[in-house]
Amino acid sequence: MTRSRNLLVIMSDEHQPQAMGCAGSFVKTPNLDALAARGVRFSNAYTPSPICVPARAAFASGRYVHDIRLWDNAMPYTGKPRGWGHALQDQKTRVESIGKLHYRAAEDPAGFDVEHIPMQVAGGHGMVWGSIRREDERVVKDGRMLGDYIGPGESNYTRYDTSVVERTEEWLAAAAEDQRPWCLYVGLVAPHFPLIVPQDYLDLYPTDSLPPLKLHPRDGYVHHPWVAKQDTALAGDIAMKDEAERQMARACYYALCTWMDNNVGRIVAALQAQGLLEDTTIIYTSDHGDNVGARGLWGKSNMYEESVAVPLIVAEPGAKPSVCATPVSLLDVSETIVSHFGATLEGDRPGRSLYDIASEPEDPNRVVFSEYHAVGAVSACYMLRKGGWKLIHYHGFEPELFDLASDPEETENRAADPGCKQILDDLYAELKAICDPAAMNDLAFADQDALIEGYGGRDVAMNMGAPAATPPPQTT
Repeated sequence: MTRSRNLLVIMSDEHQPQAMGCAGSFVKTPNLDALAARGVRFSNAYTPSPICVPARAAFASGRYVHDIRLWDNAMPYTGKPRGWGHALQDQKTRVESIGKLHYRAAEDPAGFDVEHIPMQVAGGHGMVWGSIRREDERVVKDGRMLGDYIGPGESNYTRYDTSVVERTEEWLAAAAEDQRPWCLYVGLVAPHFPLIVPQDYLDLYPTDSLPPLKLHPRDGYVHHPWVAKQDTALAGDIAMKDEAERQMARACYYALCTWMDNNVGRIVAALQAQGLLEDTTIIYTSDHGDNVGARGLWGKSNMYEESVAVPLIVAEPGAKPSVCATPVSLLDVSETIVSHFGATLEGDRPGRSLYDIASEPEDPNRVVFSEYHAVGAVSACYMLRKGGWKLIHYHGFEPELFDLASDPEETENRAADPGCKQILDDLYAELKAICDPAAMNDLAFADQDALIEGYGGRDVAMNMGAPAATPPPQTT
């Protein structure tokens, strides 16, 4: 199939894949549903790391986090190793960005000809305090990660996303006058917390209409020990004032998904208004998901489906709607961008073009991998998906094993089931073919120790970086 002339990549932040109408959810996303109706929705897509900065660095480079050694939110992408943007620049394809990148600084050669109103890590160094991870040393911030206020209104994030959409509309109007093929990356922040959303959207989700909370500890659910240790450092559900605020937080998240969907709709409408829609492929995805109260957890940073899975839609002009169940990741999106323009990029990378994956018979046994070495984690955590089975390996702790085919909600850990020993052994063999889990755990700590020492030690590092959500840039 001949590829379209242009490519638009839209990446939101913290959007769990279940929160889309086209995925069977009660969440209202008519514009994403419309994209899925004219392309391929990948129903088993994952992030290479369930936290912003490493996920985005891996996506930029097309490589695993342990390969590029950008482990956490204090190790942003600087343009090394070279990634898909550089591959496009090498062949003089126009490539620009608008909105959130979460790289180090606009001055870095990160693979864009122009970065419009980029949101980068705070201070060029990011969340250094989160690099202090050993249980007896780590920093627990006052307040909660989600912010002080949850409810209706506007936040610096909703205002920033509005500016990003307006700049995108302006960019597309100018692009209509330019005959060069282009790749445009648009980074939206919603539905990332703070959980503040315009009232009109919140009204769509009365708290008494929401489905029950999944596997909440108050109903007897017991956290895995690694997750329990991490949760004490992130102050999520335990910091909720009462049940009413907990339900308001859920409503705000789903409302932010719809608010974000409206922004996607504005961008697609601008494409159409400028006569570009029929010559532009649109890829929509997110950097990771959000737990949204499941298991009493909020934000991301673990390997349960709500956190580690991502939405992924590829809408090509003239394509028929379909769903592809082959497991994929954001590293495959990287390869798709390179492939779309017939570009080349040096180095070995695990991803494949989504165009190729979608055109082939589904491959449920394709291996997908994710890893976490960041804030709150007392040791490394790894996820490996193969077939219907999913392994979560916690360094120094017992693993979790889920049969997603029969237990998609991950309610029963089968790791100790004697009948699953061969499956567990096979998944561990696949994991060790990708990396040495213990060695990568040690390497991450060593790199983080060096980072902390470079800033002057723990007493200095513990006060470096935004306490929660990264502040956006001024756009006026």
